[in-house]
Amino acid sequence: MKWSEISIHTTNEAIEPISHILHEAGASGVVIEDPFELTKERQDQFGEIYQLNPDDYPEEGVIIKAYLPVNSFLGETVDAIKESVNNLIIHNIDIGRNQVTICEVNEEEWATAWKKYYHPVKVSERFTIVPTWEIYNPVSSDELIIELDPGMAFGTGTHPTTVMCIQALERTVRPGDRVIDVGTGSGVLSIAAAMLEAEDIRAYDLDEVAVTQARLNIKLNKVHGKVTISQNNLLDAVEESSADVIVANILAEVILRFTDDVARVVKPGGSFIASGIIQQKKDQVKEGLTASGFEIVETILMEDWVAIIAKRK
Repeated sequence: MKWSEISIHTTNEAIEPISHILHEAGASGVVIEDPFELTKERQDQFGEIYQLNPDDYPEEGVIIKAYLPVNSFLGETVDAIKESVNNLIIHNIDIGRNQVTICEVNEEEWATAWKKYYHPVKVSERFTIVPTWEIYNPVSSDELIIELDPGMAFGTGTHPTTVMCIQALERTVRPGDRVIDVGTGSGVLSIAAAMLEAEDIRAYDLDEVAVTQARLNIKLNKVHGKVTISQNNLLDAVEESSADVIVANILAEVILRFTDDVARVVKPGGSFIASGIIQQKKDQVKEGLTASGFEIVETILMEDWVAIIAKRK
């Protein structure tokens, strides 16, 4: 079978929304080529450094790649992707050069070539994310290992927005907590919450494909007894004052759309972890949370991204 590789040359700001557009179009995963990876300093506790080839990265901006099957609908799918990316401008998202290229690859090449990008990464004090094909020996007795297969999941769990969420969950979740994961994607945050001994985790995603893939990852990590996944739009029809912690790794615009619902669903004194926020929209999200009755507890910064831990008053 032949596959079409679609490459979009864009900006860091547009990574999350464009990745979502590609997933919606039928891609089961994306590869992000960011030249910042060549030069950024990594602390020892956040994973090992691997040899990277500068030729694999653009000189500026980032390249997002995804793979779609070559069929009679491919042209229409690519046109729809281009239109959706162009529409991001309406939401004040900088899409940069927005250069789209298409090439054809054989299934045998595609099936293994992307694996060179993914290795075990320690993302917090306790969590390490390990691709399923890698052999990894824990370095401490209390280390928590999350196994993910980027070929079947929405991302590898190592993007800064996800890493900050995991770190925030580690600081926030207590044994026995009820946690709600809004926009679960790969399910990695629900897995982390379960490993932190939360007892009842509800994971929601509007995308039916994401729900299916999250179930696979949750079963892979043997936490399916604690996590319930269902298709749902944000917190629609979720009961009031039912969660100790709510976590959402989505766009700032979407967070602002449902802060009142978060305040309705989280218990008094409960926590809301919001990520996927670009630096320029940090203050706007803080204002929205405050207006909905939250107190800002902590702001976490990583690269160009922000995560906020807020508490319902």
